Amino acid sequence: MPEKLTPIVIHGAAGRMGLRILALSLEDSGVEVRAALEREGHPDLGKDAAVLAGLDAAGIELQPASGYAAEGQSVFIDFTLPESTARTVQVCAESGNPLVIGTTGIAAEGRKQIEKAAERIPIVWAPNMSVGMNLLFEMVRKVASQLGPEYDIEIIEAHHNKKVDAPSGTALRLAEKAAEGRAVRLDDVAIYGRQGHTGPRPAGEIGIHTVRAGDIVGEHTVCFVTGGERLELTHRASS
Repeated sequence: MPEKLTPIVIHGAAGRMGLRILALSLEDSGVEVRAALEREGHPDLGKDAAVLAGLDAAGIELQPASGYAAEGQSVFIDFTLPESTARTVQVCAESGNPLVIGTTGIAAEGRKQIEKAAERIPIVWAPNMSVGMNLLFEMVRKVASQLGPEYDIEIIEAHHNKKVDAPSGTALRLAEKAAEGRAVRLDDVAIYGRQGHTGPRPAGEIGIHTVRAGDIVGEHTVCFVTGGERLELTHRASS
């Protein structure tokens, strides 16, 4: 008896992440790509999505997300922009389709929408899908809970010059985990970069800093620094 395939719909299929997900999915014998979606007006609409991903034609036309009827139990995968993801969340919540979200830069209102939808449908939502990074999230929380306010926390992230949001969703999650470890609200202690005459660093502040340059895939470092000692936790992606 043949193995049952997992049907998926990729939203943002012609984007940087979407093309990679599409290529990997088409090469995966356990996955069936049912649709490749993009925003209305995208210049590649109507083209074979597999060809756009660097593979042989597969008869999967890149089509506008706005006209796609979500039928059946396909798993939607969305690596787009917050406003596009919001529409996908609504569609999946109404149709009952499971959803994987990798979009970053989602504000508080969008987060509430996702949390509400998760009461109705299965949702996997993470700013970073790396196993190592998800382990680092918990490491940062634990270290922050053990080191007192005499340890300053600074987070530095670096990505390629095509990334459109800053700081990265991963850096924000690291900051949230550090704040969680210290039992404080990130909004109360976060500082995003520094400029000018800032004065002495306030105790308990969590600094978050961004680098955008060249083809850096993704680097994140969390520093815990006190007098005479510095602990750094770093994750570097090379692909």
